[in-house]
Amino acid sequence: MPSVHFFTEDVEFKLPHPRKTTAWLKASILKEKKKLDELNFIFCSDTYLREINIQYLNHTTFTDIVTFDSSEGSGLIAGDIFISIDRVKENSEKFETTFDQELHRVLIHGVLHLIGYSDKGIQKKALMRKKEDAYLSLR
Repeated sequence: MPSVHFFTEDVEFKLPHPRKTTAWLKASILKEKKKLDELNFIFCSDTYLREINIQYLNHTTFTDIVTFDSSEGSGLIAGDIFISIDRVKENSEKFETTFDQELHRVLIHGVLHLIGYSDKGIQKKALMRKKEDAYLSLR
């Protein structure tokens, strides 16, 4: 059964309106002509996510998101998406947006990666941003 789960690791955080967010994510996936299998969002600290980045991706930098694809079968979307709440807070201030807006941008960003979009390179990054904006407008 298709499902979206929200977890926390080493942070105090509760996603506001998880049912509404889940419905939005499912609708976004369907608009991309994909099917949801299972998504796990894990909200954590900068330190926790940096350790994951080092251990699995051999990157030593801080990041707002790390996405692991576990999809099996074409057209099915499944994976674990780790999101640093510290980084989302900092980026919301840096980009002069609300925490909620930045959080939802990162949520859909992870889903878009699982769908197959990349943000490596100028053109791919521009397309990713365009997709993020389009899906954020559906919220």
